[in-house]
Amino acid sequence: MVTLLGAADSLLRVIERGFPDADIHVRGNEVTATGERAEVALVKQLFSEMMLVLRTGQPLTEDSVERSIAMLRSAVDDPDSPAPSQVFTANILSNRGRTIRPKTLNQQRYVDAIDKHTIVFGLGPAGTGKTYLAMAKAVQALQAKEVNRIILTRPAVEAGERLGFLPGTLYEKIDPYLRPLYDALHDMMDPDSIPRLMAAGTIEVAPLAYMRGRTLNDAFIILDEAQNTSPEQMKMFLTRLGFNSRVVVTGDTSQIDLPGGTRSGLKVVQEILADVPDIHFSVLTSTDVVRHKLVGRIVDAYERWDAIQDAQETEDRRPPVKPAQRRGSRAPRQSHRTES
Repeated sequence: MVTLLGAADSLLRVIERGFPDADIHVRGNEVTATGERAEVALVKQLFSEMMLVLRTGQPLTEDSVERSIAMLRSAVDDPDSPAPSQVFTANILSNRGRTIRPKTLNQQRYVDAIDKHTIVFGLGPAGTGKTYLAMAKAVQALQAKEVNRIILTRPAVEAGERLGFLPGTLYEKIDPYLRPLYDALHDMMDPDSIPRLMAAGTIEVAPLAYMRGRTLNDAFIILDEAQNTSPEQMKMFLTRLGFNSRVVVTGDTSQIDLPGGTRSGLKVVQEILADVPDIHFSVLTSTDVVRHKLVGRIVDAYERWDAIQDAQETEDRRPPVKPAQRRGSRAPRQSHRTES
């Protein structure tokens, strides 16, 4: 019971905040909930799901309980959605005592889509795990010998500032753009094995420009920061797909760093490939942010601000409305008489 309710009843307080219309009491080893039938049913289901997670040996946190409540409420409208215990126990990868798994319902759907489709687009704001989960699935596929190599790529576009002439070799110059992909790799694999795998070509990290003219067979290919591709670059990349390969494209259309007037290939591709079979678009939102809680609030605040700015720009572009003349009235005639 102590593990279920948390230290100093911290998890119980989260549950009480999540169900303000239900009266929840704990006496000894018994939990009582009173309120509307639907709310009480959700409370009962929540405790059952929490027990299932605890039986697997995984700890419960305030964040996981909050996400469990959100999943149960969304499942009311979508009965086919997986239960919280299924999401929190769906291990993708384990390395050095650390397990990578989905933490939200949309993340679980994103991971399932990668298993079921050849090309998957992961769209969402920063911190939703788009690239990290795709990297985990790539390493999992390599370890299971489903593919022979992993190819990680992203466009070399500065995020608002100019880096100037960087010193060093070509790879050293492009390294700052690819560093986030290296960091994720080091979280998921033995750091000593990564240089060996890269030297053998089993893992390749390269800028998007290096993909032109290639056919990529037996590979798990990830295009990161795809919002900074042009429509032509996006078409070039997607047509590199070879046999027995899978592609995951990730990006956030609210953080486009392309020069003014250039359309994002990630925006255009949603219009072009929306109805093509075996291509899936997974959308993650601020509720799927797994960083600090403030990140989700920041994303929401920027989205509200962008909506206000877009509405204001639309209003400013409208032509001014000329006042209508009264029916039956005539405009005054100009006098042609001159005074001497």
